[in-house]
Amino acid sequence: MIVVTGAAGFIGSCIVRKLNDEGFNEIMVVDDFSRADKNLNLENKSYTEKMDRMAFPSWLENHAGEVDFIFHMGARTDTTEKSKAIFDELNLNYTKSLWNSCTKFQIPFVYASSAATYGLGEHGYEDRHDIVEALKPLNPYGDSKNDFDIWALQQDTTPPLWVGLKFFNVYGPNEYHKGRMASVIFHTLNQINSTGGMKLFRSHRPDFENGHQSRDFVYIKDVVNVCYFFYQNRDHNGLYNLGTGKARTFLDLAKNTFFSMGLEPNISFIDTPEDIRDTYQYFTEANMDKLKGIGYDKPFYSLEEGIKDYVQKYLMEKKIW
Repeated sequence: MIVVTGAAGFIGSCIVRKLNDEGFNEIMVVDDFSRADKNLNLENKSYTEKMDRMAFPSWLENHAGEVDFIFHMGARTDTTEKSKAIFDELNLNYTKSLWNSCTKFQIPFVYASSAATYGLGEHGYEDRHDIVEALKPLNPYGDSKNDFDIWALQQDTTPPLWVGLKFFNVYGPNEYHKGRMASVIFHTLNQINSTGGMKLFRSHRPDFENGHQSRDFVYIKDVVNVCYFFYQNRDHNGLYNLGTGKARTFLDLAKNTFFSMGLEPNISFIDTPEDIRDTYQYFTEANMDKLKGIGYDKPFYSLEEGIKDYVQKYLMEKKIW
């Protein structure tokens, strides 16, 4: 049986879809299932068991022999949350518990790290292990992810496979429930539908023009392909970037959302909210050499291709993948 935590969430539910498409139906889905809007992500998927996230660690200790592989995507992902205690409980200590069980019972373990660990990019965006302790994330969420990466690298005993995936800016179907934390593509389409235009954040730095803040935007279908690659290839432990390797501007993103809707762009700018202004990243770009170096050779969706697929097949139809 394959376990997917965070299975009702964005990335987790898409991993379940990928596993189903590859012929896997013996799946345990783990999450907090109290939100009806998130649970919609699992309605068209096959799985054999469903378990509350807080009950799962103790269940695993008693039923580890039933588990072949764990994709641990469950986490508190709100970058505006300031409570370190919440992140320590749900991101750091919970993940340590699963790691320890996977080590004890020799279960392969792939977990969600984040590009938020890189902070302002003072040390670049290379997934080298020797820079992890020097990284300076910009918020408690990023700290929690980096704290676990540091802890994992310090362990003398590990699961037979352990991989921490540093997700960059993931977008795609099944993020309908994420509210403020959903991708800019999602918000652009909703703003266009309600107002006819899109407001992007104004630049508050002289070295960036408005709308030229850049991110490495990676489509969810590429993300799940990489996750499945590690299911198939279990010889390469460590931290791996998961982006496209090419930064694109928010202006490119917004324009392509309009184009995918068959509309001419209507874009204006507003001030970046003060509660995130000081910790706002102006540039991220994944160095993807490490993943390619272990044999991952599938091409990634371009921003144009990914937005078109997302907007026309899912957002405009309000469909789950």
